[in-house]
Amino acid sequence: QVQLVESGGGLVQPGGSLRLSCAASGSVYSINRMGWYRQGPGEERELVASITNSGATYYADSVKGRFSISRDKAKNTVYLQMNSLKPEDTAVYYCDADLRAWSSLDIEKHYWGPGTQVTVSS
Repeated sequence: QVQLVESGGGLVQPGGSLRLSCAASGSVYSINRMGWYRQGPGEERELVASITNSGATYYADSVKGRFSISRDKAKNTVYLQMNSLKPEDTAVYYCDADLRAWSSLDIEKHYWGPGTQVTVSS
């Protein structure tokens, strides 16, 4: 079985910073892409940032210049450094990954983490 587990969420004041981490564990063979989504109260889940195996990155316009995604392939971990946080960044942040497990090498599957709450408030 494969699991994604996020950490690093919490309460921060506007203008502050947080660093989220997401580790993939279990029978992971290879990871193609990892990313971060978020879902605010009463809103749809949206893609915040993603990074491919080759290092190509994507950022939502709302976070460009403030958030930075990175990946440690050896640890099967993706990070999201969030700076200059705003109240509108308040949401549950979900990690996702497209990966192959040892149990099914010929199939790439999509996985979600359970989410971590980020609250930006004074």
